[in-house]
Amino acid sequence: MIPDDRMKPRIQIGSMDCSFIGKGFYSKQKFVDGVVEFEVVSKLRADANLRYLYEGQQKPRGAKRKYDGKVQFADLRRFQFVEQLEPHLQLYSAVVWHVSLKRRIRVACLVNTRQSGKTGYVLLYSTDLSLDAKWLVEYYQARFQIEFMFRDAKQFTGLCDCQARDAKKLEFHFNACLSALNLAKYEMRLQQEHKNGEPTVEPFSMASYKCRALNDHLLERFGSASG
Repeated sequence: MIPDDRMKPRIQIGSMDCSFIGKGFYSKQKFVDGVVEFEVVSKLRADANLRYLYEGQQKPRGAKRKYDGKVQFADLRRFQFVEQLEPHLQLYSAVVWHVSLKRRIRVACLVNTRQSGKTGYVLLYSTDLSLDAKWLVEYYQARFQIEFMFRDAKQFTGLCDCQARDAKKLEFHFNACLSALNLAKYEMRLQQEHKNGEPTVEPFSMASYKCRALNDHLLERFGSASG
């Protein structure tokens, strides 16, 4: 699914997920036009109003034809098949016109046929028309890693517990909390076992790391107390 790491461009991603704003807000013209200096990657509603772009021959006179029918996701023959990501999960892509955004967008359509007799669709989009559909999916997935980092920092390293008001003190506190989280990830990675000469990559869980660290501490205390 993911291209070779050596081919990855150096891209910076800013993640936004306000709990008091629905995710559909990020697919509205007011938001997209407000971040004109950046390219937007977000999720569309399943009933998004999209139209195919007309690419045929134009009439010599009169207004130029812009659109070529409404996009129906039950029929993706006019989409480009990208690849099979997983069993029962296909990736399609196309550049279409978004009626509400009033602009062309790159759409990545994930088709899930895992359940017999039922087809699920997930629609991701980017304002960058040249963005590869596989990169679009990867960038959207990276958003969750950023959210998990802040969640763990809030729950385990006291990100929201500082009562200081000075900007420098707040910056120091935030950096200390996130650094503690990164050090925990690094230590857990070092502790992972190697199988067949290759490291075993396990999903990081701050809760599991905390439990393991507490158990190690208790065993050390018991050993010290028993002589």
